[in-house]
Amino acid sequence: MKLLLTSGGVTNPSIRDALVDLLGKPIADSNALCIPTAQWGHPMCGPTSVRGFVSGLPPWGGLSTLGWKSLGVLELTALPSIGEERWVPWVRETDVLLVDGGDATFLCHWMRQSGLADLLPSLPDLVWVGVSAGSMVLTPRIGNWFVEWGGAADDRTLGVVDFSIFPHLDVFPTNTMDQAESWASDIGGPAYVIDDQTAIKVAAETVEVVSEGQWKRLG
Repeated sequence: MKLLLTSGGVTNPSIRDALVDLLGKPIADSNALCIPTAQWGHPMCGPTSVRGFVSGLPPWGGLSTLGWKSLGVLELTALPSIGEERWVPWVRETDVLLVDGGDATFLCHWMRQSGLADLLPSLPDLVWVGVSAGSMVLTPRIGNWFVEWGGAADDRTLGVVDFSIFPHLDVFPTNTMDQAESWASDIGGPAYVIDDQTAIKVAAETVEVVSEGQWKRLG
């Protein structure tokens, strides 16, 4: 699996170029599935913001309006009830998963419950584009500061990569570099602080920061 871990989505030409490079073909020739699941676990999200992500309407970004060959929605909470024989082919036949933000621990729970987490290692050519929690879910820990879902046992997530992510630098009043450094001291491992003009590209065990904004590596 190839990763494009973003804070705010495909927000500038550099991040778009990184996406095309990971796909290995034009966006117009690529099939995508949107995963809005993380939103249901965050108290600031709900039906309106889910619609915004899927439709690409402002201010929720434009991942779905990049000009895909085809675009669908994959809701992870539904997958255990319909059976792998239905949904696994949908994932195997797509080129990219567009995974929205919300609560990363809720998303992690449903990736495991649905079986998607177990399937991903068998898909080396699949591109994962994460937004905020959709990126953080692949890290080892998100820090208690980012846990909003009451059902979370702790802040641990999937650990696909070996670093953590503090997103939305200077986007919200609380997401300052000082707060990020305090957060990182509790994480106890390598971490990237990124703004909405920054992404982390991971392919063939190589980690590259793609940015037209501000970022910092901590730890």
